Amino acid sequence: MALLYVLDKAEYLFVLNQTGMTSGNLTAHVAKLENAGYLAIRKKFVRKRPKTFLSLTARGRNAFEAYRSEMQGLFGTRSEGGK
Repeated sequence: MALLYVLDKAEYLFVLNQTGMTSGNLTAHVAKLENAGYLAIRKKFVRKRPKTFLSLTARGRNAFEAYRSEMQGLFGTRSEGGK
């Protein structure tokens, strides 16, 4: 979620490489996030090759922002350069 939050969309293999997950693990997470309405999956051909693109939905962005806000409240935000 955090990776996709800072990107408009990302190709499946990019997410796989950035997260270090196995393909099966990432596929399971993607399916759960899609079922929750947090993730949009788009498949298309790029130079005659199939590609899968992932992006957060508005609902997913809102959920991540709420999570981030809650975590900041729990742990506090550091100011003054991390001091």
